[in-house]
Amino acid sequence: MARKGENLNLALLGGLILLILAGAYWGYGRFLTRSYGLLRNSKTPAAEVNDGIDFIPTPKRFLLGQHFSAIAAAGPIVGPILAGLWFGWLPVLLWIICGAIFSGAVHDFTSLFASVRHRGRSIAEIVKEHLGEKAYYLFLIFLWFSLIYVITAFTDLTSSSFAEPQLGGGVASSSLLYLILGVTLGLCLRFLRVSLGAATFVFVPLIVLVIWLGPHLPLQLEPLGPFQPRQIWNAVLLGYCLIASLVPIWILLQPRGYLGGIFLYGTLAAGLIGLAIGGETVTYPAFLGFVNTKGMPLFPFLFVTVACGACSGFHGIVCSGTTSKQIARETDCLMVGYGGMLLESLVAFLALATVMILTPASPLVSSSPDRIYAEGLSSLVTHLGLPRELARSFVLLAFATFIYDTLDVATRLARYILQELTGWKGFWGSFHATWLSLLIPFFCVTIQATDSSGQLIPAWKIFWTLFGTSNQLLAALTLLTLSVWLMRTGKAWWISALPMLFMMTMTLWSLGLMIRPLILSERGLSFSFDGVGVTALALLILSVLLITEAVRTILTQKTKMVSDTGV
Repeated sequence: MARKGENLNLALLGGLILLILAGAYWGYGRFLTRSYGLLRNSKTPAAEVNDGIDFIPTPKRFLLGQHFSAIAAAGPIVGPILAGLWFGWLPVLLWIICGAIFSGAVHDFTSLFASVRHRGRSIAEIVKEHLGEKAYYLFLIFLWFSLIYVITAFTDLTSSSFAEPQLGGGVASSSLLYLILGVTLGLCLRFLRVSLGAATFVFVPLIVLVIWLGPHLPLQLEPLGPFQPRQIWNAVLLGYCLIASLVPIWILLQPRGYLGGIFLYGTLAAGLIGLAIGGETVTYPAFLGFVNTKGMPLFPFLFVTVACGACSGFHGIVCSGTTSKQIARETDCLMVGYGGMLLESLVAFLALATVMILTPASPLVSSSPDRIYAEGLSSLVTHLGLPRELARSFVLLAFATFIYDTLDVATRLARYILQELTGWKGFWGSFHATWLSLLIPFFCVTIQATDSSGQLIPAWKIFWTLFGTSNQLLAALTLLTLSVWLMRTGKAWWISALPMLFMMTMTLWSLGLMIRPLILSERGLSFSFDGVGVTALALLILSVLLITEAVRTILTQKTKMVSDTGV
C-alpha cells in the first residue's frame, strides 16, 4: 500500500540531508584522504607538464565548478524524477544519499586520485597497466559505447527542451547566448589577462541578462521537409559537439564550465533557499511497491535508473580524462572529487523534491521529467520573489546547461578513446575520431520509433535504462580496476571493493533482465526494444570478459606473492 508523507516538512528534510552530506565530507572524505595517503606538496601532472592545452594547474574552486558542471548533467534530474514516480520517493532518497556517500563519491575521489598518481592518464590506461593489454582494449570498447549512449540520451533530452512549443524557443535562445558568453570569457581570460574575480563580477550578471533576454528572442525552428524541429535540433546539437570536441579547452570547456558551475551553484542555492522558506510538505507517496506499473522491479532497476546523483561511471571518465590534468595539489582531490559528487547528490535531491510536492492525481505526473523539474523547481524559486515565468526560464536554462556541459566533455572523451584505438594523430585524426563517435548517436536520435499504439517514443526514453545500466556497470568496472591498483600498492582496497560488488550485482542483474526477452524470443518485440536487448547482450559479454581478466590478474598476483615468499 502506498504511504504518504503529508506531515513531513520538506525544509526539515532538506536540512537533515545537508547535515548528513557535510558530515560525510568532513568525516568519510577525510578518512579516504588519510587512507590513500594524499600529499599536499607532491608535484601533480598538471604542474609538471603544464602545456597550456590539456595540463593546466587550476585553483580547486575554479576546477570544482568546471568539474561539477561536467558531471552534473540531466542524469541527476531525470533519473530521480523517473524513479520517484515509479517507486515512491523514499527508496530513491535513500539510494541518492547512501549511494553518493559510500559508492559514487568513493568512485569519483579514487578515480581522480589514481589518475593523478598515474601521471594524468585515463582509467583505461590504468586498466592496461594493472590488468593487461587485453583488458585495456576491452575496456576502451566498453567505454566508447558507454559514452555513445551518454551523447544519445542527453542530445535528445536537450532537443526535447528546445522543441517544446511554449518555452522551448526561449530556452534555445538563452542557451545559445550562454555559449557565446562562455567563449567571450575564455578570450578575455586568455588574451586580455582579465582577473578571474573581475571577470566573474561582469559575466555572472550577464547570465541573468541572458535568462531574461532568451524568451524575448525565441529561436523556434520550423519543419524542414520530412524533418521535425526536434530532429533538426538533434543535428544542430551534434554539430556543436563536433566543434566543441576539437577546440582547445581554454576557449570553451574551461570558461563555459566555470560559468556553468556558478549557474549550477545558483540553481542549487535558489532551490534550497526556496525549499527552506516555502513551507512545502511532502504529498507524494513514499513507497509505491517493489514493482512499478511498467513491470520493472525495484531491484535492480532503481539502481540503474538513478545513476548520476548516486553513482556514475561517466564521472570516472571525466575525473581521469580532463579533471586530473588540472589538479594543482593532490589534496584538492577531496574537494573536487568527493565534494563534487556530494554536490551532485544535492541536485538529485532537488529533482526528487519536485516529485515529492506533487499529488498522485496531478496532471504533471504523466509529464516529461524536464517539465516536472521546471514546474516544481520554479515554484520553489518563486518564494525568492522572482516572477514565475522568469523562474521557469531560469530552471529550464539550468537544465540545458547541465546537458551542454556533459555533451561536449563526453564527445571529447569519446574522441580520445577512438584515437587511442586507431592510432590517429593530429587535427584530422581528431576530426575523424569525433564524427565517427557522433555517427551512432545521430542515427539513434533520427529514427522514429513508435509504441504499440503508434505514439512516437523519444530516443532518450528508449535508451535511458540501457544508458543507466551501462553507466553503472562502467562504475563497477572502474571500481574493480581501482581495487586491484589499491591492493597492489598496499592501500585500503576494500573501500572501493565493497561498493564495486554491489554495483556489479545490480548492473549484471539489470542486463540479464533486459536480455531475457531476447533470449526467450518473445513475440511482439519492437525494433527499439530488440536493439536494446542486443546491445545489452554485447555489454554483458564485454563486462564478463573484463571481470575474467581482473580475476586472472588478482590470482596471478597472489600466486606470485606466494612464490616470492616461499610460502
